[in-house]
Amino acid sequence: MRLKRKIVEIDEEKCDGCGQCVPNCAEGALQIVDGKVRLVSEIYCDGLGACLGNCPRDAIRIIEREAEAFNEEATEHYLKKKAEEEKKKAAPAPAPHDSGCPSSRIRMFGGGSPCSGANKPVTQDDSPSALSHWPVQIRLVPPSAPFLKGAHLLVAADCTPVAYPDFHRDFLRNKVVMIGCPKFDNADEYLQKFADIFRTADIKSVTVAIMEVPCCSKLPLIVERGMAVSGKKIPVEVVVISTRGELLNRQAMAI
Repeated sequence: MRLKRKIVEIDEEKCDGCGQCVPNCAEGALQIVDGKVRLVSEIYCDGLGACLGNCPRDAIRIIEREAEAFNEEATEHYLKKKAEEEKKKAAPAPAPHDSGCPSSRIRMFGGGSPCSGANKPVTQDDSPSALSHWPVQIRLVPPSAPFLKGAHLLVAADCTPVAYPDFHRDFLRNKVVMIGCPKFDNADEYLQKFADIFRTADIKSVTVAIMEVPCCSKLPLIVERGMAVSGKKIPVEVVVISTRGELLNRQAMAI
């Protein structure tokens, strides 16, 4: 039903689409469309002018003209539907890797905030870095590197220093480290690299630090096969770290 009543009018020449007026319309009658604020429907505007005074360009005013009558029931239905749509938009999308490889599954620790729970800062004792050499990437360390001679070798999946808080103190001290990712790097290149190192560098012991995820389990096997190719027998210990940074297991590998 159309009748003569008060209703909002928007001067599109003045409106710059800032949207400051939109939240002040309790009925949701105003909406930004194509960079301008527009009246969604005449039936949602009660003509009371709560949106006035929130436009920095004075582009809104209340006029009296023939228009559809304000429909309170339709407005309530519209607001409810709008709230449901906004709720759906705000809801987090399901993690794309939730049903895939555990190593790529997205997880949040400590209540979802990097500044709470499990990730609270701990007191440091000003211990210096235990790193004694560079480079550290498996692919970049040459078998002839002088720091490998007679070394106790730490072969670490590259997620382990991030997950385990005391990596330097508990694993790296007095060891030569080589890090890499068996999931993304070339396993055959790794195998050959370790075979050459074991054959020439007189390695005294090997510690393999991996994460609990399945793809990390390849790293001890690569080390084992590289040792078999080299014809050497060197003591090997495998350390398993959880994604929460806990030490799950450590045991000697039968060579």
